[in-house]
Amino acid sequence: MLYIVRILLIFIYFILVAAIGLLICLLRPFNPDNTTLIGRLYGWGGTRILGIRLEFSGTEHLTGLGPCVIIANHQHNLDLFVYGGLLPRRTVSLGKKSLRFIPVFGQMYWLAGNVLIDRNSKRQSQATMSAATVALRDKNTSLWIFPEGTRNRGHNLLKLKQGAFKTAREAQVPLVPVCASSYVQQLQLNRWRSATIKIRVLPPVSSARLAQEPLDSVRDDCWHRMMTCIGELDR
Repeated sequence: MLYIVRILLIFIYFILVAAIGLLICLLRPFNPDNTTLIGRLYGWGGTRILGIRLEFSGTEHLTGLGPCVIIANHQHNLDLFVYGGLLPRRTVSLGKKSLRFIPVFGQMYWLAGNVLIDRNSKRQSQATMSAATVALRDKNTSLWIFPEGTRNRGHNLLKLKQGAFKTAREAQVPLVPVCASSYVQQLQLNRWRSATIKIRVLPPVSSARLAQEPLDSVRDDCWHRMMTCIGELDR
């Protein structure tokens, strides 16, 4: 019974916040603080409805950092509620172009200033990432990316795509890995406390390192660091 109630309430809350967010975005379209505000609304209410407890560590690595590229492991659509409260100010996210077709949410997501990418068109993807690079470099904006490119369903960390690392290097900004414990398999929505999810922000990869070392090497090192961190959080 509790499971059914939660699924119904989280759906209603999802639509409600999207509608409120759309109104905010109509008043100040493409403001980079829109995503932060809406993300925190999703995180604040979503975790309470779902019975999720969040434990954060390493958040000091995001303090006073300025524009950066943030990468995180992507497990489930519920990541919207899990990571929402962590978004720093002036942060937008990179999402699939198909998100814009979700009623209310899609329009809000676009007007919030998030970056929509068409993964089926290499030329358009490159143009989108170039625009994101300009925003990072010239508009004091950070970018949140799920570099696996799809949900891993809590089964290990998939191979990281190079786009996030290339964007950070071209924009000359640091890259910050964020890890959440593997919660998908442990989530029990029929229990009052459905899960405790641990989230850790790792030390940034400096812009100097991104400029000096081969991107494949930096990417592989980040993958190993994140895998190690996720294993520690799970234990």
